[in-house]
Amino acid sequence: MKKRTVVLMAMLLCAVSLAACGKDKETDSSPQGEVSVSDTTNDTTEAEKEEEEEEAAPEGMCYSELTHELISMDLKEQRPIAVMVDNESIALPHYGLSKADVVYEMMNSTENGRITRFMVLVKDWENIEQLGSIRSVRPTNVILAAEWNAILCHDGGPFYIDEYLAEPCSDNFSGGFSRVNNGKSREYTEYILSGDLDKKFSGSDVSQTYNQYYEGAHFKFAHGDDVIDLSQVSGAEAASTVKLPFPHNGSYLAYDSDAQVYKYFEYGKAHTDPGNNNEQLSFKNLLIQNCDFEQLDENGYMIYDCIGTNSGYYITNGEAIKITWKKTAMASPTKYYDENGDEIRLNTGKTYIALVPSDKWSDLVIE
Repeated sequence: MKKRTVVLMAMLLCAVSLAACGKDKETDSSPQGEVSVSDTTNDTTEAEKEEEEEEAAPEGMCYSELTHELISMDLKEQRPIAVMVDNESIALPHYGLSKADVVYEMMNSTENGRITRFMVLVKDWENIEQLGSIRSVRPTNVILAAEWNAILCHDGGPFYIDEYLAEPCSDNFSGGFSRVNNGKSREYTEYILSGDLDKKFSGSDVSQTYNQYYEGAHFKFAHGDDVIDLSQVSGAEAASTVKLPFPHNGSYLAYDSDAQVYKYFEYGKAHTDPGNNNEQLSFKNLLIQNCDFEQLDENGYMIYDCIGTNSGYYITNGEAIKITWKKTAMASPTKYYDENGDEIRLNTGKTYIALVPSDKWSDLVIE
């Protein structure tokens, strides 16, 4: 245990010392500056005191740092990919999203009914058969992908992304994925197909394994047979349905008490994946973040203040609690704390994360 703690601290110190992935630039010229850690949360010091032995896994297996599900030991150090997926109705159906480990949804623009876009994280990307369709990226997504040490997969984006993609903690593959003749206009035909990523890696110096900017596991999970039961937490409230204030696609999640997961709906219907036997997109954990943003121009381009701190909700197994989220730097993971200032634990399974603009936070419905 002591050896593991020392290694984790060494990785953290290394990441902090490596030019901070543009912290100085962000502090001087953007809303994404470094923030101090609030005295109201029990952060690194308390976490060190509670450091636990790594949960034992069967031989040849390990626990995924994204979901805490068992995966092959061969994947232990493999970096995930973070893929930008179009969420306009004409882009449906999406392929491969039901196989993602973590799915982000957030407003992509202040125009067009505040249309959202997905960013999906996949650990075992070598088994991808079809994922997408792929679209352009925004600055917020570049920042969030970096906190997972993920390789961002997209097709270009506005010039606002350039300074963030140039940061040393940011790796990305832009464009050049496969085209699928699906009868739609070209902008909706690009997908990651089997073999695409092998070609991308072989033609680049991008590391497939975690590098010096990886600060360690993103989430804390319940171990063994433990199940996080939020109904036992003071202030918990029922959460059978979560309606996001995203007017363009009207996304919401409904709790399936039999399967004990939240199922995702948008555009008035279940989100199903034809690349996975029409399985509905489902999640064990929901993290909803209240987040300010800045509009960058009259075209609707914007950036979230995702480096900072604000309120939110953690939702699982039909219950919700209020939380505080905190992100201190581009390469540093967002952490989530309960009302006592303790870092929360998630249940094993997939996680949905929504960044909700603060000016619409009051329109979020949890019931």
